[in-house]
Amino acid sequence: MMGPGQGERPETAEGPWPAEGTSERRSSRSGATLAVGAVIVDRSGRVLLIRRGRPPLAGTWTLPGGRVERGETQEQAVLREVLEETALRTRWVAPLGCVTLSAEGYAFDIHEHLLVPVDPGAPLRAGDDAAEVRWTTPDELGALGVGAPAVHVVALGLAAARARDLVGDTTR
Repeated sequence: MMGPGQGERPETAEGPWPAEGTSERRSSRSGATLAVGAVIVDRSGRVLLIRRGRPPLAGTWTLPGGRVERGETQEQAVLREVLEETALRTRWVAPLGCVTLSAEGYAFDIHEHLLVPVDPGAPLRAGDDAAEVRWTTPDELGALGVGAPAVHVVALGLAAARARDLVGDTTR
């Protein structure tokens, strides 16, 4: 989470997120671009990743997400970005916090969100900024070269999913 004066948002009943229906700014007070990211988990605890097709960090495996467009809420933006990059329809569950990332001349304040698939068996298709898309287990993140900030956010997302009984025994 960011500290005071670093693009933080006013508190709402749900936490440091805008009230439903409010429009989003395209950049934060820090000058970084306002963005969203998604930790999408299925019932078995797998996480959906994309391989970036464009800069910054082209070729790396990471979480789906992107810029918040003018007039969008973060929830609308994260659902749109996931659909554009993976062809997967998802349901928003909870905010996970904010990560500020700078790479290759870009700076983003990425507001991370926990999502679940509407249809876990739906086919995946890479699109927009994504060159590839795949489900993976948390144990595979290191081998895929997923960066430490994304690994940390995945851990937060899985903990939040477990607390909500969204991850568990699929044979029940």
